[in-house]
Amino acid sequence: MMLESIQASVLSIPFNAAFKHASAERAFTQTLWIEARARDGVLGHGEGCPREYVTTESLASTQAFVASHTDDWLAAIRDVGTLAAWAHRHRTDIDANPAAWTAVELAMLDLLGKEHACSVEAQLGVPEVAGRFRYTAVLGDASPRQFEAQLAHYIHAGFRDFKIKLSGNHERDLAKTRALTAAGITTDAARADANNLWSTTGMAVQYLKALDFEFFALEEPLRAGDYAGMQGIAAAMNAKIILDESLLRVDQVERFAEPPERWIVNLRVSKMGGLLRSLELVREMRQIGLRLIVGAHVGETSLLTRAALTVATSARDLLLAQEGAFGTHLLAYDVVEPPLMFGPGGVLDADELNIAARSGFGLGTLASLHRAETTS
Repeated sequence: MMLESIQASVLSIPFNAAFKHASAERAFTQTLWIEARARDGVLGHGEGCPREYVTTESLASTQAFVASHTDDWLAAIRDVGTLAAWAHRHRTDIDANPAAWTAVELAMLDLLGKEHACSVEAQLGVPEVAGRFRYTAVLGDASPRQFEAQLAHYIHAGFRDFKIKLSGNHERDLAKTRALTAAGITTDAARADANNLWSTTGMAVQYLKALDFEFFALEEPLRAGDYAGMQGIAAAMNAKIILDESLLRVDQVERFAEPPERWIVNLRVSKMGGLLRSLELVREMRQIGLRLIVGAHVGETSLLTRAALTVATSARDLLLAQEGAFGTHLLAYDVVEPPLMFGPGGVLDADELNIAARSGFGLGTLASLHRAETTS
């Protein structure tokens, strides 16, 4: 493959309804979109979701990363081997710019698959995406009436497990846990995401106990990296801790080997720096016995949903849950038609979509996109 150009732009798609949690409120996507073109005219596309409160990246910083490395990529990358070699040589740079590199890497993998008339999985030598994938009902921070309506909708749709966002407003959060109890949702089917709400273990434990609901897992209750404090919460609440902002690189995995059963990793492809790094993380987690959730940033399009299916397929033995696949349940429009999104019961059936038979990520013709500030 001979690359001709790599073009970066901002993708801004409105949400059908704003989504709120303790760290942010969003009404539009915040997405870096990459279009890679080979000299024969074949196109590949990639997506990354920079989040300041997760990896410190912004749309401006991701565009600057692309601009600074484009000439090098055009000269160096020819196949999966040279793609992986570039990523290995620039590991530290990618550590600081994971969402930016994710968008570029996905575009390259999509392009290579199309050039070789095979799936991304065939290019990487991992299992083809197949079977059914069941997604979690994720409920943002909302008023009690809105929360109850969202919960009722998910239950009616047949969802089996639930994740709620905590706000730090006790009255508001207590209304959420009471709604879960009233709906007959058991504690082993519900987890809570605090988005780094509390500064001390004591504050977190006191607040959580007052909610009178024993979540089986708690995501990021303290400031990112406060591992000892989170272990204390796990013991006090008899719950597992889900690591999101506190686990961004594969070299952080070893610290959770003792005891691995207390920890769950929220693996988001954009946060980890692409598919190759995500698959590397899965291999390391398997070695020490960690379980995982394949997560998603709010506002991901079908492209990152598709990339996450590659990871979920390779990690079925470790997989506790999946998040994302909202498609036009959340977005006013998606980048492909039909979008990859969950249906009744929160299920996405890859066999019905015939994903494995398609080249690259197999997402077909792109819809018109809202772009701005293009660089190449």
